[in-house]
Amino acid sequence: MVHSTLSPDTLRDAGDARLVLWLVRHGQSSWNAHGLAQGHNDQARLTELGERQAWSVTGQLCDRPIATLYASDLHRALATAAPLAAVTGLPVHRDRRLRERCLGFLEGGPTAAVTPEFSGIRAERVVDPDARPDGGESLRDFYGRVAGFVADLQAGHLPGSGTPGEVVIVAHGGTLRMLSACLHGVPVDQMRWEALGNATVLRFPASPAEEN
Repeated sequence: MVHSTLSPDTLRDAGDARLVLWLVRHGQSSWNAHGLAQGHNDQARLTELGERQAWSVTGQLCDRPIATLYASDLHRALATAAPLAAVTGLPVHRDRRLRERCLGFLEGGPTAAVTPEFSGIRAERVVDPDARPDGGESLRDFYGRVAGFVADLQAGHLPGSGTPGEVVIVAHGGTLRMLSACLHGVPVDQMRWEALGNATVLRFPASPAEEN
């Protein structure tokens, strides 16, 4: 399992230009709407709002020079990626490492039960990267899983990763936070954990307007 961080300057395509990544959180799911903790559980489906959000993401990205599309293998992420795949004609490359954090016995229960004792997160900051719910993952393990995906992407070891063009990754709120931290070289114990709404789209590297 990879635990090291990557310098933003190392993520390049075959032409040695900075590779543009679009990080997308899935649309609203039925469990989001009911305030239930999801994790690896795959029972939730997109709501009508979630389906509209998936098409909204497609509208934002379909005119970009997208070359490759990756997604978590959980249904809510795949359903969000599906409209963009249909419009662009690109296959969706599924990767289990893009799953949300496993929450063990908390999955299916109220999100309010995911307290700092289990999550290791307090006041939008990581305070204990080794905290874990029974049967679940620590933030340190989660970070290592996602960092492994980023390392394989950077090394060109993933399907489609050698194709010139921009890359879309459709995943989950926790996964997007981990991807962003890995890409910016932020270690897990220094991470912030700010709210990310459904269908949030993040760009890496940020556009000049976002950096100013």
